[in-house]
Amino acid sequence: MTKGTKPKACVVGAGFGGLALACRLQAAGFQVTLIEGRDKLGGRAYVYEQDGYTFDGGPTVITDPTCLEAVFEAGGAKLSDYVELMPVSPFYNLRWEDGTTFDYVQDGDALKEQIAKINPKDVEGYDRFHAYTRRLFDEGYLKLGHVPFLNFWSMIRVAPQLATLRADKSVYSQVSKFIEDEHLRQAFSFHPLLVGGDPFKTSAIYALIHALEREWGVWFPRGGTGALVRGMGRFFEDLGGEVILGDPVEEIDEVAGRLKTVRTKSGWTGDFDAVASNADVVHTYEKLLHRSPRGQKATSALKKKRYSMSLFVIYFGTDKKYEDIAHHTILFGQRYRELISEIFAGPELPEDFSLYLHRPTATDPSLAPEGGEAFYVLSPVPHLGKADIDWSVEGPKYKERIYQYLEERYLPDLRKHIVTDHMLTPQGFKDELNSHHGSAFSLEPVLTQSAFFRLHNRDDEIENLYFVGAGTHPGAGVPGVVGSARATAGLMIEDFGLTPTAGEHEAAQAVAAE
Repeated sequence: MTKGTKPKACVVGAGFGGLALACRLQAAGFQVTLIEGRDKLGGRAYVYEQDGYTFDGGPTVITDPTCLEAVFEAGGAKLSDYVELMPVSPFYNLRWEDGTTFDYVQDGDALKEQIAKINPKDVEGYDRFHAYTRRLFDEGYLKLGHVPFLNFWSMIRVAPQLATLRADKSVYSQVSKFIEDEHLRQAFSFHPLLVGGDPFKTSAIYALIHALEREWGVWFPRGGTGALVRGMGRFFEDLGGEVILGDPVEEIDEVAGRLKTVRTKSGWTGDFDAVASNADVVHTYEKLLHRSPRGQKATSALKKKRYSMSLFVIYFGTDKKYEDIAHHTILFGQRYRELISEIFAGPELPEDFSLYLHRPTATDPSLAPEGGEAFYVLSPVPHLGKADIDWSVEGPKYKERIYQYLEERYLPDLRKHIVTDHMLTPQGFKDELNSHHGSAFSLEPVLTQSAFFRLHNRDDEIENLYFVGAGTHPGAGVPGVVGSARATAGLMIEDFGLTPTAGEHEAAQAVAAE
């Protein structure tokens, strides 16, 4: 890099993490090229447009607008200049097969009124649970969610706080300390599933999601999650960044211990001072760095890790309105612990399911033709490494089982009113998103794969290789991957001697203190 010139950075992959990192780096003085293999930005937040319906491919729950606002503020803009976020209430409507329902809302008094209807004795326990999640939120999210853990001592420094907050316990076990009723235990423990975790094994620190939602609410962008993706893309280009779409990166060359040349499928090449990958972590090392000894070694180590479950998703549009279905609906099946165990362990596809039903037209009717609805329904399923299922055969059968279930219980005459649909299976996660085993959320968020024990935001051996997204610290979910962008940007800005923007200053100070 010549003195006085901008350092050149390549960000591989344009999911929320890659977009947020690209924006932060461009704002801080890098010249950034963002390369996305698919024809649109978004990664897992890809948008499918079909027969007049708009379907958000993945993340649909925005729980911390401030982390997104900070990305735009780093470049001197406002989030509201590029996209409008609309509040969603209730956050989730929860339904069980025995007829029990629960509206998960932000207002504490309204929440406790509903708790009292199910089990009055749990109202006092909920107050203690909420206080506990606030402590988790303060320590685990506000203080640590955007700080990189690059060495063991950085973990040791925070160990006392984590021990006090019982990070060694599972989310479900901690919820059960405060809540007696099984319906309510499920209501306050399902959140790890939204980031790829088993509530019975995921560290209790993830219970902070409850406090996060109570703090900032749940939001949805006007025009769908894709509108937020497009807004971030426009912001990046307004800052002077370059976007390459529809041309996947196939190889990154290492020269004398540093990455240099990025090559794409079309034959395009570019030389860079730094490379940050928002691609799947195994794919990055195994495919993009296959010639590098570091790539081979890291691939071997990563393949021994535990990976999150996969997902089976059906996107479908109807020509009928279903006004009694909330924007976000969680449909619990008859089993909870046993079903989740089978989802994470395999080796078979469970006979039953619990479902997340997304009806964005409850908030934004423009996503479907007049008189219709845009839906997706999501079923957590084992990843391909746990259950070797031929989804080309089983997928259509599974789709019909889910349609029948929804029709019998929640969406009358559904199949008569479906006018368009398509599926995303674990095989699709593997083939279209390069996800190891078709995992939907990368590394499973257990304690031994969190913070320092997760893939680091900067590679331990290749000094100009960085990571952003679900596979690195702090983990999956929109706040998680946007937090990883803040942590990684702070490292890169510090490494290249640039002046941190306000958003990166704290992370850079944390690194310097190590």
